[in-house]
Amino acid sequence: MKFLADLHIHSRFSLATTKNIDVENLYFAARKKGITVLGTGAFTHIGWFGELKNKLIQAEDGLYIPKKVISGKIDKFIPESCRGITRFVPTSEMCNGYSSGDSR
Repeated sequence: MKFLADLHIHSRFSLATTKNIDVENLYFAARKKGITVLGTGAFTHIGWFGELKNKLIQAEDGLYIPKKVISGKIDKFIPESCRGITRFVPTSEMCNGYSSGDSR
């Protein structure tokens, strides 16, 4: 099976990111770009986790879709040629960089 995925995104709770990153905007942008699997980014952040839990429902094991109340409002603004399915997969990022005065 072929699909387009973007697994390295950030939530609005990350530093230096736009604050309008939410399920609605991610879903809309993914559909317009033909992305069928989209990472959630920073799903372990308590605020973002709560929003994901409230706005997504399980589609398959480990994959989620926006609730109909959300996708229904957005789908009417998506061009016909861009319509399809987008699944969200919980993702996070590990940061190995730190600043402690150590030379590492």
